Amino acid sequence: MDNELFEKAPIPRAYMTLAIPVVLSMMVTLAYNTVDTYFIAHTGNTDMVAGVAIATPVFTVMIALGDIFGLGGSSVISRLYGQGRYDDGKRLSVFCFWGAVLTGLLVIIFGLAFRDPILSMLGADGNTWQYASQFYTLIIIGSPFIIASMTPTNLLRAEGHATPSAIGSVAGTLINICLNPLFIHVFGWGAAGSASATVIANICTDAYYIWFLVARSENLSINPRLMLRDRGIAITRHEVSGIFAIGIPASVTNLMQSLGIVMINLFLLPYGNDAVAAMGIGLKIVMIAVLILVAFAFGGQPLIGYNYGSGNMPRLKALLRFAYGFLCLLAIGMTVVLVASARQLMGFFSDDQRIIDLGTGMLRVQLLSTVCVAIVLVTTCTFQSAGKAWGALALSISRQGVMLAITLYAGSRIAGYHGVIAAQAVADLLTAILAIVLFIVLLPELRGSRRKTV
Repeated sequence: MDNELFEKAPIPRAYMTLAIPVVLSMMVTLAYNTVDTYFIAHTGNTDMVAGVAIATPVFTVMIALGDIFGLGGSSVISRLYGQGRYDDGKRLSVFCFWGAVLTGLLVIIFGLAFRDPILSMLGADGNTWQYASQFYTLIIIGSPFIIASMTPTNLLRAEGHATPSAIGSVAGTLINICLNPLFIHVFGWGAAGSASATVIANICTDAYYIWFLVARSENLSINPRLMLRDRGIAITRHEVSGIFAIGIPASVTNLMQSLGIVMINLFLLPYGNDAVAAMGIGLKIVMIAVLILVAFAFGGQPLIGYNYGSGNMPRLKALLRFAYGFLCLLAIGMTVVLVASARQLMGFFSDDQRIIDLGTGMLRVQLLSTVCVAIVLVTTCTFQSAGKAWGALALSISRQGVMLAITLYAGSRIAGYHGVIAAQAVADLLTAILAIVLFIVLLPELRGSRRKTV
């Protein structure tokens, strides 16, 4: 483990060393999402496109389940490393890996047993059922590989291996991109081909991570013997609760993104399908900016956890000043560029002049709160890294959950259509204020400048 990077390297260099690979990985994932949609849409079968879209939330749930062990485990382990407890970190890494695998096996059992009612709940009908079922079934069967892949990609960054973490993620995504046209168009497997490509790509990613953990990692492992002692399992209830206390709020954040989109669409429905379509395109563009901020914010998580665990408050304060400053400047820069090119960006996704006109205004309003999103993300990352579970949970359910529900309801009653459009921006502002208050209350040790005794 590169202790020099965590303890003494200049903060901008240390932060970017860990964050840049995460950003590159995120950009490749964004490219894959665009390409995957293109290949499915290129079949010309609208029922297939709809069927895959209906079943896709199941894949999102699996990523959220993987985050419980990946983000929750990396938070606890990075703090253990900061305290010099490398053996404990290695032992917990074993629990996280096999916990993710076991969760995937449980998903297979329950997912197949309740396949029909789940598909009905997601909205599959006579036209889309065949395609939704094909995609759903194969994704469920591959769930152990999908969920497990989310664990090493986060744990490796806690050890300072940001580049190998990104290599596994990027390689899997590239394999997926290559297999999609082969399976969908050449083999003619359609929706089943898209799901098969996703599962095979995750198997390849898992194989790389397992090789790295066995052959190259000093402080992480998948050896189940490390979890055993003479009288039973060498994992305490306190350790498991520590992982879940951070991992569950992290997974909730992913689920809230889908919930937020659903709520906005429901409040826009009275104003016509054009408004819903325009907002859908606008939110996709905003999501690109948000995901870049997410990658930079959480790329520095191992540094925050390590220095908090070691009690090095002066370095932690300097690290957070850099993180807040850099992400806010990045947010402002992206806001200026995207606001200026809003009409061109909407025109890239649609030829309908009404949707372009509606979406341009929507997009510009949504982008006004990008700086607030940056503040919320860095604060959420800090809470997760420091083990402040309640703070992380509060922010996870606020921005696209509780706060958004409140602003949508109030906005629609006070200002109608314009209130609905502005709801997310107002929710971002309120959540940023909440983040600042919680930061002051939950992290009083950062008010001083002395090194904390661990």
